[in-house]
Amino acid sequence: MTMTPEQASWFSDIFGRLVANVDQVLLGKTFVVRLGFTALLSEGHLLLEDYPGTGKTSFARAIAQSVAGTSSRIQFTPDLLPGDITGVNIYDQGRAEFEYHPGPVFANIVLADEINRASPKTQSALLEVMEEQHVTVDGVTHDVASPFMVIATQNPIEQAGTYRLPEAQLDRFLMKASIGYPDHASTMRILEGSVVRSHENTLSPIVTAEVVTEMAQLARTVHVDPSINDYVGRLVEATRSLPEIRLGASVRGALALVRSSKTLAAASGRHYVIPDDVKSLAEPVLAHRLVVDPEAEFDGVTAASLMAQIILETPPPSDRQTAQ
Repeated sequence: MTMTPEQASWFSDIFGRLVANVDQVLLGKTFVVRLGFTALLSEGHLLLEDYPGTGKTSFARAIAQSVAGTSSRIQFTPDLLPGDITGVNIYDQGRAEFEYHPGPVFANIVLADEINRASPKTQSALLEVMEEQHVTVDGVTHDVASPFMVIATQNPIEQAGTYRLPEAQLDRFLMKASIGYPDHASTMRILEGSVVRSHENTLSPIVTAEVVTEMAQLARTVHVDPSINDYVGRLVEATRSLPEIRLGASVRGALALVRSSKTLAAASGRHYVIPDDVKSLAEPVLAHRLVVDPEAEFDGVTAASLMAQIILETPPPSDRQTAQ
């Protein structure tokens, strides 16, 4: 079943209200907020590489409040253990049996703060739950809440005592983005409201968690023309042919780009994907999946600049082919 124009209009209306709600907290960052909700409604996860104090925790909390969901924050440190994330079984002497105590991963929105500060073993504790939305402890599987999204952060300027995320784990994130510092006008508005501390900001929920799950399922039904799939395929293949790129985007990356493009189309009030949806998401969805050749990286070449080059050099299909 394909999404109808009426369903697309309903989806777009709620998406706009969700973005406007979070915009009250994350001033002047509408594009990043839209990316966050696109990731949530695409049933994916978001990696934020940003400086301290740019509102990452407030962003995660605001998304959770907007969808009447729960949120948790895990501060990743070198001594953090996998059980501190997933939970552990503790022996109950009174009942003479083990009882499972859930970890902070059991929330709708999980903020994994400074994820690259924990050891690879601890980082890997998130892999199963990010992919399959459940955790396995001592052979027993426990489902997490729905909707479920991990918003992970890492500091781009402080590398001492950190563990670089392996490519396999980066590939689990639907998107990578950066909030960045606010512009002057937004800074003035933040300072004018400084009497209220950030953690005291409370947003009214726009929809329930059940509606978010319904929207995510509806986004899957957006029409994708074969020409759009061909365009996505050519973009992904181009990442594997540039000499500056040692490792190109995977098939998972191509699927992520199509999935998120469907959500963005619905958020724009359309029941079909157009090339502009793909173009606007190609960099945040694909760039972090690329491994740039060290020599090119030394010359200042970045994955984002290479993706911009690929988007520019890969001709999109005409819009008339994509509508139905």
